[in-house]
Amino acid sequence: MKMLKTTLLGIAVMAVISVGSAFAADLPDGRSLVERVNALDEGEHVTRNLHMKMIDRHGKERERDTVSFRKYYGDDKKTVIFYKTPSNVKDTAFLTFDYKNESVDDDQWLYLPAMRKVRRISASDRGDYFLGTDFTYEDIKKEGKVAIEDYTYNTVGEETIDGTKTYKVEAVTVDAKTAKELGHSKAIIWIDPKINLVRKSLYYDLNGNELKTLITKEVRKVDGIWTRHVLDVQNHKTGHHTIFTFSEVDYKTPVEDRRFNQQSLRKGL
Repeated sequence: MKMLKTTLLGIAVMAVISVGSAFAADLPDGRSLVERVNALDEGEHVTRNLHMKMIDRHGKERERDTVSFRKYYGDDKKTVIFYKTPSNVKDTAFLTFDYKNESVDDDQWLYLPAMRKVRRISASDRGDYFLGTDFTYEDIKKEGKVAIEDYTYNTVGEETIDGTKTYKVEAVTVDAKTAKELGHSKAIIWIDPKINLVRKSLYYDLNGNELKTLITKEVRKVDGIWTRHVLDVQNHKTGHHTIFTFSEVDYKTPVEDRRFNQQSLRKGL
C-alpha cells in the first residue's frame, strides 16, 4: 500500500509538472512581446498638450500644463516638452534624443529658466524622477516602450486588466549597474497582444520591494494610431501619485526640426 501511494504521488507530481510545462510552452516569448510593443506605430511626428497632476500623500495637489513635440528621424526619435503654466515653472523645457543604436547613449537636456542654463542629463541619471512627478527621465523618454537591452524577459502568465486579456511578462534588469541607473531591479509588464501596448507596469526597488505601479487608461485611436490618453502612476513608497492627461493629439501636422535643439529650449514656444 505504501508503495502504491508513493507511485500515485509520483504520477500526480509528474502530471502537475507536465501541465505547467504545457502552459509555459503555450505562452508567447516575453522578449518577442516586448519587441512588438517597441514596433508599435507612433506616427512620424506628433504634437499634443500634456496636463500633469501631482498629488502628495496628504492629498495636496500641484498641476502643470505643457505642450510636447515628437519626431522620428529614421529609427531615432527626438522629443521636447515645454512648460506653459504655472508661472513658477513656465518656460522650463526638456529635450531628449532616443537612439536606436544600443551602443550609443541617448542625449537629454533640461532648461531651467531661473538659472538661464541648459543642463545635460547623464545616462546614469535616467532613473531620477522628472520634475516632481513619479515618472523617471527614462519613462518620459521611452513613452511606453522598453529599452530591450536593459532586461531579460519571461512570460509568466495571462491576466485580464479592465476587461482586456494581457500577457504578464517579468522583466529583470541585466545587471546591478543597469538596475541602479533605472532605479528598479525588475518590472512586471502587462501587454495587450491585440494592439501591442503596455496596459500596466509594476516596478520593484533595488531591494525587491514594490516601488510604483503605472496604469494606462483611455486608449483609443487618433488619426489611425493607438494612443494613450491617461497615465496614472502610484508610488508605493512615498504615497505620491501622478496623473498625465494628453489632449489635442495631432499626428498630421508636420513638426519643424528647429524644435529639437538647445537653442529652442532657451527660446521656448
